[in-house]
Formats: sequence, C-alpha cells, structure tokens
Amino acid sequence: MNCPFCPFLRIAMVLYCFMIHGTAAANNLILNNPSLQGQNRTLHYVLIKFDVSWDNSWRVSTGPSNWDAVWIFVKYRLQGSTTWRHATLNYVDGTGSGDGHIEPSGSNISSTDDNGSGGAYGVFLHAAGTLSQSNVAYSNMSLRWNYGVDGLSDNDKVEVCVFGIEMVYVPQGSFYAGSGGSETGNFYSSPSTTDPYQIRSENSIPVGTGTGEFNYTSCGDNLGPIPAAFPKGYKAFYCMKYEITQSQYAAFLNKLTSTQATARAPGAITLRHAISGSFGNYITSFPFVACNFLSWADVAACLDWSALRPMTELEYEKAARGDISPVANEYAWGSTSATGATGISNSALSNETPSNSTANSCYNNAPGVQGPLRVGCFGQGINTRSSTGSGYYGIMELSGNLFERTVSVGNTQGRDFTGLHGDGVLDAFGDANVNHWPGSSALGMGFRGGSWREPDVLMRISDRFYANNANGDRSGDYGGRGCRTAP
Repeated sequence: MNCPFCPFLRIAMVLYCFMIHGTAAANNLILNNPSLQGQNRTLHYVLIKFDVSWDNSWRVSTGPSNWDAVWIFVKYRLQGSTTWRHATLNYVDGTGSGDGHIEPSGSNISSTDDNGSGGAYGVFLHAAGTLSQSNVAYSNMSLRWNYGVDGLSDNDKVEVCVFGIEMVYVPQGSFYAGSGGSETGNFYSSPSTTDPYQIRSENSIPVGTGTGEFNYTSCGDNLGPIPAAFPKGYKAFYCMKYEITQSQYAAFLNKLTSTQATARAPGAITLRHAISGSFGNYITSFPFVACNFLSWADVAACLDWSALRPMTELEYEKAARGDISPVANEYAWGSTSATGATGISNSALSNETPSNSTANSCYNNAPGVQGPLRVGCFGQGINTRSSTGSGYYGIMELSGNLFERTVSVGNTQGRDFTGLHGDGVLDAFGDANVNHWPGSSALGMGFRGGSWREPDVLMRISDRFYANNANGDRSGDYGGRGCRTAP
C-alpha cells in the first residue's frame, strides 16, 4: 500500500505483517492507516504514525493482576534495496514524557534501553488502566524512529513495515516449580521428591540433596547451581500469547535475504504445515494454524529477528501455573482432566475450532486432527481457564498443540543462558547470533508441554521427559514461542 509522501521520506507500510485473526481467544490484531510525520532534521528522527486494534484485551488488578499487550517493532529498507533492517526506536523512560512517542488515549507504551544509549528495538502497547475483557482500538499512535542512529541520512527514501505480536504480562513474584506429582524429571525441594520448590527471587539457586535445595529426579546433570543471570520466572516478563503461526513465520521469511530465507524455510507440506514459495513470496494456506516443522535454529532466528528471546523451563512453569499452589500432575489450565480435539470444523479458516465443542487441548494423535490447530481455537461458548485450555495468566496452548522449546536447567549450555534479547539482526546465513543463547545444535534446549501427537502425560506442566532433549531437527510437532523480560 502506498501512503502520502513526507518530507524527504517515502513510506509504503505493509499491514498485518504479524497478526492473529479469528474469534474468541484469537484476537484479530490489526495495524492500519500508516504514515510518516514530523521529520526532525536536526535530531534525525521521524514519527511513525498508525492505528492499532485487537479483540478481547484486558487489564485486571485482582487474581492474576496482569494484562495483555502488543509487542511492536519496525523494519525498513532503503529505496531500491532488497535488504530489510531493524529500526531503532526511542527508549521509553517510564516517566510518561520526553520520549517522543505519542500514546493513544487509554493506552500505555513501555520499552527497554536495548542498546545502552537510549535506543529500543520495540515497544509494548497495553491498556493504561483496568479493562474488562473487550475489543480495543487505539488511534493515532506515533513512535519516534531515530533513523540517524540506524545510519540513515535526512534525504534517504525508505519503505517501512510495522509488526505486532500479541503478548501477555507475567508479573513479578514467587511461584512453585514442580507439582508434587509423579511427572518425569519433576522439580522438587530436597529431600522429598514430592515437595514443590518455591522460586522466591532471581538469585542463584543451589542444586543438590541438602534440605531445601532445588533438585530434579532426571532429565539433566544435576550439577548446578542455576546462575543468578539465568531467568527463573520470578522477575516480570512478557510471553507470546500464542505459538508462532504460519502467517507470522511466512512474514518473517519474506523479510530475510535470499540466503537467509532458504536456510530458514521449513520446506514441508504435510501434517497441516503449508508454507510454500520462494524468496520474498512465501505464503501459506493455513495462516492461523500454529507453525510446526520448526527447528531450534528456525525458532531462535525468528525470535532474534523479532527482538525477543527464548523462554526458560522455569518461566514456562510460572507462565502456566501462576503464583498459586500447585495441583499434582496438573495441566496448564490447573486441573488433571483434559478433553482432546477429535476433529476439525472450519479447517484452515479464521474461525477454525475442534469439532467437539468441549475440547480444550490437542493431543494423542487424534485421527481427525493429524497436526496442530489454529492458535486460540478452544474459546467456544463460555470462556474459562479450563474450557479454553489457557495458563493462569491467559497464555494459550501451553499444554498440547505443539511442543514448547525451552532453555533447560539440566546442562551447562542451558544454564549459560542470561536472558539477552535479540537485536533484530541475523547473521548472513540466517542464524541467531545472540551471546549465551544455545547454539543451532540445540544443546541446552529441551521441550515442554507435549503436542498434538503425544499422550496427555507429556502435557502436564511439570513433566520434564524431554526437558533436556537437545534435538535441533524439524518435526511435525515442534513449534516455537518467545518472551521478553519486562521493562
């Protein structure tokens, strides 16, 4: 789409680059009406103006005391170039003034000083006050892009693309790791293997058999300690509300170089994966379905490019269980009972749902499913945590659908992870290149939460059967999801 000219700058903003469509829990994220305004040739910045809307947003001050948000970041390319680059936005200092952004009425923008010099690789947009679950529309949002920091001159002509990913805020606070149940490799507080371990801070955690020490029955080397820098879930973070969808992943591929895209394209047309095409023209006939056949290198690259980071297995348990007492052998929705999808209605459409309306998860290789379902598809009728299969904070499909790739506490390479965020830039071969992330071999990574193909026992929050499984391959039940430490 071509938009009005601004002084010395040209914009053709691509809409819906990262989006979720649908009803119920899938929240119809739309970025619209883009323009570039207010170029400052002295300080070398310009305002990127657009509207944002999505469905079923919330902010509550009781219970989970959290909110949903959209992570917004920007890519640009020079006129005549095929290379897309990551834009540096102005850091939001938290004071509500002086950052150069314009917050729509009723909203709040926050970010992190990502480059140490007042530069942010993206911002979070969310409700400023209490909001019952409702549809929201924020008009005339403006983000200050410090294009001079990115090496552009005042007279350069650029094309700009704005991306948005729905996220959920997981607040700071203590929680339990392990349920006290019979899960494989479960976390516990020594010496009893049935006492969950309470995470009370981000301090280093000793691992051992001493009274009150953190431990796990298997699925790791038990060497510890877990370093202070390893994200443990105590500190507030944002987690993607949904698993990466096929439309999201196709949009990611279309903003890479030819070499990078070739390396990152899954190349599988089976088990409900349908991304096809070639450089700059990747498409999918299953846009709303969770993206399977992602290797660890694929997921890491997508997260780095989006300025997000991987989730640790401790953060996974916090995101699913919340800060309440654990239930032995529970799933992400807080109970020990699950109803799996047996078939699919409205296949591949924005309103795809399980054909059995009481289903709240996808597991056990049901003959009528044979692959992942649309993200957020379990919201039918009266929506509760149990009926939608959501985690305590409102994050969807943490149990079932596709395996969650998480950073493991069970080996040295995993414990070396320090929670650094991606910077939006991949290496020339399409690989993530963030310090202390597990490498493309996947050593230090593992899987949590089960999948559409696996039995229900692997969906349990504290099951660690594959938590230290360094499998970097692509598979029909491997997906991805990212998070970001909260500002």
